Amino acid sequence: MTDPNQTSVPLPDDERIKRMEEAEAQILENERVVNYDTKEYPVETIVEKYLTGKEDDQNELFVPDYQRDFTWPEDQQSKFIESVLIGLPIPYIFVADVDAKEGRIEIVDGSQRIRTLANFLTNGLVLRDLMKLTLLNGKTFSDLHESRKRRFRRRSLRMIELNNRADEAVRRDMFERINTGSKDLEYMDVQWGVHGGELLQFIEECSKHPLFVKLAPLSAAAIRRREHQEFVLRFFAYLENYRNFDRFVNKFLDEYFTSTQSVFNAAKKTAMKEEFEGMLAFVDGNIPHGFKKSSGHTRTPRIRFEAISVGSALALRVKPNLTGVDASWLESPEFKQLTTSDASNSRPKVIRRIEYVRDKLLG
Repeated sequence: MTDPNQTSVPLPDDERIKRMEEAEAQILENERVVNYDTKEYPVETIVEKYLTGKEDDQNELFVPDYQRDFTWPEDQQSKFIESVLIGLPIPYIFVADVDAKEGRIEIVDGSQRIRTLANFLTNGLVLRDLMKLTLLNGKTFSDLHESRKRRFRRRSLRMIELNNRADEAVRRDMFERINTGSKDLEYMDVQWGVHGGELLQFIEECSKHPLFVKLAPLSAAAIRRREHQEFVLRFFAYLENYRNFDRFVNKFLDEYFTSTQSVFNAAKKTAMKEEFEGMLAFVDGNIPHGFKKSSGHTRTPRIRFEAISVGSALALRVKPNLTGVDASWLESPEFKQLTTSDASNSRPKVIRRIEYVRDKLLG
């Protein structure tokens, strides 16, 4: 089949010039002028900027919601630490100055590396499967010789820092292009391409529910990526099977989708719709600001949405007429720690944050 954008016949000069002018106009329309600085920071400083204030989402160097969860397994983390220890070149970390008032810096690309460094320096990582530094297998940072600890802390990593003219659309686009082929960024597009069918159509209907859109606002770019649909799928998947979650979100969602699609019928649709709408009505009447952190926020963190929506639905299964609840726990240090933007997606953490909300609502 012939590509309509291609031609085997040479174009007349005037037509060729016209097309090139149109292409040039398209380039100019999409051209991004983004200023940046190249900086170097020691590992110790990077980790400090990332960890200090993280529990309250006030850390200077933070992971945005559009980024993936901390997914590197221990062997991959260990391999990265080995690279740092033996002095191999480390790719640039891309960050952006996004908070004019507070001066906070968003990690555009490199969050897995930064979180690995933090995990290692806080002795959360036990090195394994090292091929060169085999004597360090089974060791943590505290096991290193004191002189090696100092050298590791002051090893410099290079950063490219975008200025505050790089808006969210630019940063997301940049992250996607750097991580070409990342399934996390286009998960629902993958589902539409692979599955289709009545279950996906139902999820899309739920994602457009006016109360859901009100309670869980997202950026225009996130909506184009069907993230509202992903939120809905996450709600149903965690609600039905959160205790069997095992680290990898996409695998977990895929398994839920496949199993549910095989039994999805009119009765199942009605039951799911009633539970979804019941949860929304409860949150609207009892949880200040819905799934947002505050009235001033214009986006909804995935982890916060999962904890509140699923926890609320589980509470309603116990007490269908639940109302007038105390929601002061939303400001507690424990809840903030459980729902920070890069909170661990380990099975215990998922269970803990969902059941924390359920138990608080049930008193």
